Amino acid sequence: MPSSLLFIIASLIWGSTFWAITQQLGEVAPAVSVAYRFGLASLTLFVWCLLRKDDLRLPWKLQAWLALQGFFTFSLSYLCTYSSEQYLVSALVAVLFALMVIWSPITERLFFNKPLSLRIWGAALISITGVILLFFPALKSNWEETHSGHETHFLLGLGLALTATLASTFGNLVVVKVRQQSHNVLLTMAWAMAWGTLWVSLFVIGTGQRWTLPSTTAYWLSLLYLSLFGSVIAFACYFTLIHRIGAQKTVFIGVITPIISVLLSIQLEDYHPGWIEWAGMILCLSGVVLALGGTTKPLKAS
Repeated sequence: MPSSLLFIIASLIWGSTFWAITQQLGEVAPAVSVAYRFGLASLTLFVWCLLRKDDLRLPWKLQAWLALQGFFTFSLSYLCTYSSEQYLVSALVAVLFALMVIWSPITERLFFNKPLSLRIWGAALISITGVILLFFPALKSNWEETHSGHETHFLLGLGLALTATLASTFGNLVVVKVRQQSHNVLLTMAWAMAWGTLWVSLFVIGTGQRWTLPSTTAYWLSLLYLSLFGSVIAFACYFTLIHRIGAQKTVFIGVITPIISVLLSIQLEDYHPGWIEWAGMILCLSGVVLALGGTTKPLKAS
């Protein structure tokens, strides 16, 4: 499948998952919902691998990397994401994930000594400017509410969302090490999600949270969507792209998803962006076009 199509599929799916997560808030604890999501996704992937007659056993050295990937990508990141959406509009949480276009090149430089592309930095600067414009009205409004005496958990939600973006960035670094030892994307995803489910489950048990079964149709439908589309399909596209074009370009998916999330919030969460937010969307898109238009390692068909 062409890399450009993988990019589009992951962007479209993840652009909608931030709203789908809101359908799971309230009745079931966020951590429990994360465990349900990746437990189901992991089981689906293992069944698929068995149907392909893959050997499910992996070397312990690789399992160690997968356990680390599971902690960052499928445990810490999503625990913070789900929790942050209790305090922030889903579209704004999605917007913060665009910061990965900054975190990714910096961490790759620090850990892998990978050179920093001027094109990537220029694209990141344009995109982050767009993110600031998208986020500024909400930040200003919540700041005014805080100083006027109204109780708000905006800063808590902001901190959780930022932690989620950093955890995802470190998870991407681990994916690079995993790909060096195995090219079986679906099998390594299955194990990483299984490890992530284990870490989240231990957190649920350690904090004394209840394993509540949801009773609403909306929850079950969102769980199926988030597990099969938002986890299995989208992450398969995402990790394949990291292997093909590198994390520095792949993370620009995080610039497209906020735009889709904002459009969904307009329809579903009574969110009304003004001209500043629309200008921000245009800048975000411009940054993506600049980043993916480079000649360093072009998109190619498989």
